[in-house]
Amino acid sequence: MNDFTTDAAQGAASLRRRLAELRGPSVQPRALDARGLAALAANPGCERRALLDAAGVDKGAVAQVLGAPARFGQSRFAFVRGNAFEARVKADNCAELLQLLGAADTADTTLPDLSAAGPQARAARTRLALKEAAAAEQWTLLDHPLLVLDVAGAPAYLEPDAVAVRPDGSATVIEVKSFPILDGSADAVKVGAAARQAAVYVYALERLAVAPPRHEVLLVCPRDFSNVPTARPVDVRKQLSVTRRQLARLTRIEEIADALPDGTTFDVTCERPASQMAAAVDAVPAAYAPECLDTCELAYHCRERSRADGAVESLGRSLRGELGTLTTVEQILSAALGPTPGPAPGGDPAAAALRRAAALRAEALQEAGCR
Repeated sequence: MNDFTTDAAQGAASLRRRLAELRGPSVQPRALDARGLAALAANPGCERRALLDAAGVDKGAVAQVLGAPARFGQSRFAFVRGNAFEARVKADNCAELLQLLGAADTADTTLPDLSAAGPQARAARTRLALKEAAAAEQWTLLDHPLLVLDVAGAPAYLEPDAVAVRPDGSATVIEVKSFPILDGSADAVKVGAAARQAAVYVYALERLAVAPPRHEVLLVCPRDFSNVPTARPVDVRKQLSVTRRQLARLTRIEEIADALPDGTTFDVTCERPASQMAAAVDAVPAAYAPECLDTCELAYHCRERSRADGAVESLGRSLRGELGTLTTVEQILSAALGPTPGPAPGGDPAAAALRRAAALRAEALQEAGCR
């Protein structure tokens, strides 16, 4: 083993120890799934989420300690319904799923055993099965394979519902969802979320470089109001491009961890004041936006802090982009309520536009009052 390999192994081990300290020595890490990774890719500037997800911190439990619990999540009924539908789809050695894929002879399809002890062993077993399937020149279906993806220097283990390897060696990601396809179409918001999640799996397969993935994934859902599965191909090239670009922008986890004060921990098993947990959370820079409310357990805490700071981001990313150098609500109000509607000092076009808009509003209100 050369010096470079030794240094890399020591660095990885040091990072794992550091993340375990942040999470708490007695706390089991929460796995970073594709849904969370897609949300992280949608907001790559949020170092807070990147670090806590890499450390396997239970953000929901942290939010409870902070007194700002999340208000989203999957109901138990939906969870049970989803599992029941997936069991239906994969019954009889996935015969119905193979038909939806278009496999001509399901009898010749291979369903390899992917069981192994621990995520590293399962990921290695999956990689071997994909390599064998790519060379087999027949249909192979991998049920719940485990893929590993490096995210800002930390491994993330991802488990798609299924991956099919075709006789030509290409791989198709399969997503099984319990929302219905009615008259050939499904809820656009839910399909979009499924596409972003599937794009993460496609990206992981690309990085694995064993069986080249197709950019068209197979979305399997109930048909109409029945429990009969139907399939719809979904092109995820756009989502895949965004995932590649955004994950590449993530700051490396060790850089974020090294910037924290000594003794910082997110251990929810320790009985300590909420103020100490808040200080630990606030020590990591965040990038709050209203979209976080639907995807991150810490969003309500971050929103409170963002509003207290008067940050424009709390009003939306699109508005932040329009306002240029005006980064706080106080600056916006100062620009809008300036003495004249003409050019702003320094020639800021956003400030000039705000002054002009404020003048037009005042003029309209005056005219309405005269009537």
